[in-house]
Amino acid sequence: MSHNSIAPMANGIVRKRISGPNDTELLAYRQLMVDPYAIKVVPKFLGVHQVAGEHFIDLHNMLHGFVEPNVMDIKMGFRTFTETEVSNTALREDLYKKMIAVDPTAPTAEEHAQKAITKLRYMQFRENMSSTQEKGFRIEALRMRGCSPVTDLKTIKTDHQIRSTIGHFVNGRRSVAKDILKRLRQMRTLIEKSDFFQRHQVLGSSVFIVYDDQQVGVWLIDFAKSLPLPHGTKVTHRRRWQMGNSEEGLLHGFDELIRTMEAVQQNVHSVRHQSRATDV
Repeated sequence: MSHNSIAPMANGIVRKRISGPNDTELLAYRQLMVDPYAIKVVPKFLGVHQVAGEHFIDLHNMLHGFVEPNVMDIKMGFRTFTETEVSNTALREDLYKKMIAVDPTAPTAEEHAQKAITKLRYMQFRENMSSTQEKGFRIEALRMRGCSPVTDLKTIKTDHQIRSTIGHFVNGRRSVAKDILKRLRQMRTLIEKSDFFQRHQVLGSSVFIVYDDQQVGVWLIDFAKSLPLPHGTKVTHRRRWQMGNSEEGLLHGFDELIRTMEAVQQNVHSVRHQSRATDV
């Protein structure tokens, strides 16, 4: 979510800049709002506006009604790029240079010899640095109340790293972990039933989690890359992606995130238990 395109308005509304009247995200929200299952998963869409020649959508501000909330953004899926973006098989020297700047040992012998790689290879290399390719989700950003946002989470990959990051976010609050878990399970079921999600590949969307001392909120956000499936294509949102199958792993990500939250909740419980035992 690039914050330069988003502005909070009065009365619990956020205004987000879009490309125009045929914007992918606008079309997605229009369809999400008439899908009885999907509407319960996403922030409420409140209309489209044109201001000084620019187009904006109005959405429910998910922070509205929260007091000094803690916020986490988790990008879903095992790929966040479209098939079109990586269909060009041209070898690119610039991407090879970018790759070795990050990890000089990453290219194969052949790639070192060519001093070039494809866009797909580069994108997959990037996705593989985080938990994206393995888990179908990655923690993109988090902000605890009173602290500045943490955004350098791109290389968080192992179970242990993911659990401790989410554990830090939940901050020992068992009821928060429990409420997040309950909502994630509900969202997974709604997505499985939803017609919109049966007809789209949903790339680069995020699970947005917010809580304060009183309440917890979880939504699926960002539909700028929610593309209608090619005619005759069906997706499970769980199968591994291969060029042409349109799978993006959205539900695989939910499965893994739910499994992670279960572990975090168990851990919060046992830590509480141990500390109580030592108090005695």
